[in-house]
Amino acid sequence: MLLTIVAFVVALGVLIAVHEYGHYRVAVACGVKVLRFSVGFGKPLLRWQRKGSPTEFVLAAFPLGGYVRMLDEREAPVAPEERHLAFNTQPLRSRAAIVAAGPLANLLLAVILYSVVNWTGVEEAKPLLAHPVAGSVADRAGLKGGELVVGAALGEDEIEPVQSFEDVRWLLTRGALDGSDARLSIQSRPGAEPREITLGLAALNATDADLELFRKIGILSPWTKPVLGELVPDSAAARSGLRQGDLVHRVGAVQVVDAQQLRELIRHSAKDGQPLTQDWLVEREGKLVELAVTPEVLQDENGSFGRIGAFVGEAPALVTVHYGFAEGIWKGVQRTWEVSALTLRMMGRMLIGQASVKNLSGPLTIADYAGKSASMGLTQYLIFMALISVSLGVLNLLPLPVLDGGHLMYYLWEGVTGRGISDVWMDRLQRGGVAVLMVMMSIALFNDVTRYVTRLFG
Repeated sequence: MLLTIVAFVVALGVLIAVHEYGHYRVAVACGVKVLRFSVGFGKPLLRWQRKGSPTEFVLAAFPLGGYVRMLDEREAPVAPEERHLAFNTQPLRSRAAIVAAGPLANLLLAVILYSVVNWTGVEEAKPLLAHPVAGSVADRAGLKGGELVVGAALGEDEIEPVQSFEDVRWLLTRGALDGSDARLSIQSRPGAEPREITLGLAALNATDADLELFRKIGILSPWTKPVLGELVPDSAAARSGLRQGDLVHRVGAVQVVDAQQLRELIRHSAKDGQPLTQDWLVEREGKLVELAVTPEVLQDENGSFGRIGAFVGEAPALVTVHYGFAEGIWKGVQRTWEVSALTLRMMGRMLIGQASVKNLSGPLTIADYAGKSASMGLTQYLIFMALISVSLGVLNLLPLPVLDGGHLMYYLWEGVTGRGISDVWMDRLQRGGVAVLMVMMSIALFNDVTRYVTRLFG
């Protein structure tokens, strides 16, 4: 719990500070007098001011936000001799640059974080595909399990090399949500000539990036040996005579090729709420042993399923993914662009009802992921921060009046018509923007609570 809180506060503090620093730095460069730079709202916990600088720097008590207060005639009287330093007296291009600098700083931070991860390297699962889910897109495409993905692309794009299973998962996520088919270049065995297959993702009409989507695609995890790990005491596995370290060769009449297939066979070992006893052939200390295994039966929203109470599968084969300096930066730019584009498309689809609002996440979910990523190491934490930084940058560029994108919308109107928004319309738009933002925040918080309750009691 403490790690989650610390990781969340640190990540949020850094992302907000970078956002506000973007505004601050460009404002100073444009000759605007900055009165206060604050990370957080409410009572100041820490404040300081550099000698000769007009700016007071503040760390405040409530960390969910920040602001840069500039000299502005709309907020307070400005002395005639300082009028040229006020924000509202600056040329349109300067005001637009100052406002856009915050979100762009977050996107730049994401590029830097992704680049650092690319340079230092990250251990990821090798792109070996597990046995596909029966009846899934991957199953219908002819995948059997054990294939190595050497390249992939969406639609008619040129196939690019694949280094890890995470590359495959990210491509499948984008393809399913964008409605684009995926093309995979695969090797059925080491040294074999690569062949190309097409996964018909467009037909899925995906609205949520969840486990059910990947079950429909059929690629849930990388290939691992069908070995049993730790058993829960007095579980179905223990009562059936299974042991940790057993290598499963056959379940009933089905030859088992990997852990994913074994998990699916266990899951489907229940029918109409009743367990189905199956004959298992396992290898134990070099000898073959036959056992009758009867699972426990559980229920979820999709009906009954079997569970034996044992960890299935060993750790997947890993590969270190890293890039040189220039390539690392380019890959960082690519990932930032892809995440930004996918975020915008998902928001647009939610707006017109083509995607579920369940995809919105609030502070509870973000805090949870902050803690989980921090517990996995610095690299995963940096990836998490990069993802949230992209989301913050994109969110602030939305044309909502209370956000930076809304102010840019005002400046676009001013640039086209030659006059600014009237005070009456400004007030109306601000009220509308606040209402929309409050609805979004309420939905996100509701989703957070629903996920927590489901995980706790479901």
